[in-house]
Amino acid sequence: MSKIAQQISLPIKEEMEIFEKKFYSSMRSTVPLLDRITKYIVTRKGKQMRPMFVFLTAKMLGGFTEKTYRAASLIELIHTATLVHDDVVDESNLRRGFFSINAVWKNKIAVLVGDFLLSKSLLLSCQNKDFDLLEVISLAIQDMSEGELLQIEKARKLDITEEVYFEIIRQKTATLIAACCKAGALSVGSSPELAQNMHRFGELVGISFQIKDDLFDYLQTNAIGKPTGIDIQEKKMTLPLIFALNSSSEKEKKWILDIIKNHNKNKTKVKSLIEFVKEKGGLSYAQKKMTLFRDQALEMLSPFEDSPEKQSLIQMVNYVIEREN
Repeated sequence: MSKIAQQISLPIKEEMEIFEKKFYSSMRSTVPLLDRITKYIVTRKGKQMRPMFVFLTAKMLGGFTEKTYRAASLIELIHTATLVHDDVVDESNLRRGFFSINAVWKNKIAVLVGDFLLSKSLLLSCQNKDFDLLEVISLAIQDMSEGELLQIEKARKLDITEEVYFEIIRQKTATLIAACCKAGALSVGSSPELAQNMHRFGELVGISFQIKDDLFDYLQTNAIGKPTGIDIQEKKMTLPLIFALNSSSEKEKKWILDIIKNHNKNKTKVKSLIEFVKEKGGLSYAQKKMTLFRDQALEMLSPFEDSPEKQSLIQMVNYVIEREN
């Protein structure tokens, strides 16, 4: 865990330590192979932002129960399952600097492990009659699937508008962070209205998070100091590119679309498109939008009394747009 993550998690340090044991327990199986794989997953965990959102929300709202641990486990099971499936779909051999499940155990086993984790999340909620949490997580899975498919469709047609872009990232990325905050609220008996407000808070944070990820494609560099351009290679129409396209002449639009459609693997042409997007103000526009969503999220925290948990949530929101990876 990074230094900033450790600082943010201070108010929930004890709960996070207990959670790690409970989360590992929630993945247990009688099949030795599955146990080996789930242990591999647990020992290579990421920043654990999503459980942190669950716990900080619950504690800020004045409570903490066993249901809060289950809410965090539900979210993390779903998140882990989607990552395992994503690596298969993307044919990715690395995850967080380690070999992915499909790289070590091949695609068939990876898909089955993802399915197993999904089933564990469903069983965890059903066995404890957490039907409100089950609804939250089911809606999130539906949104994530629809968002991915919408993005694939738009990558084929290249007809994405800014409005459609925001709908894609709301579904693809923001919905799970929103589910974290809503689940945290529901786990401590919050009213439906308050739980929905926390859902919107998480949604705003998630949108900011994805815009930051999109900016990395233009700002991060590889070993020889050049922008990666991975989104362009995959024909993903992100906010900086959409803004540049909308600000271009017909001749420039044809040039942009030709590179994305026909020359997206040509590093020289991709680099020239990245420079064009920067010159058109695509990055500064995306940064302004990201900051706007960040500010809206912070405003939603203003009605709550000051507390260590609230301060950590504020830090978390700021970290989302200030992070370097």
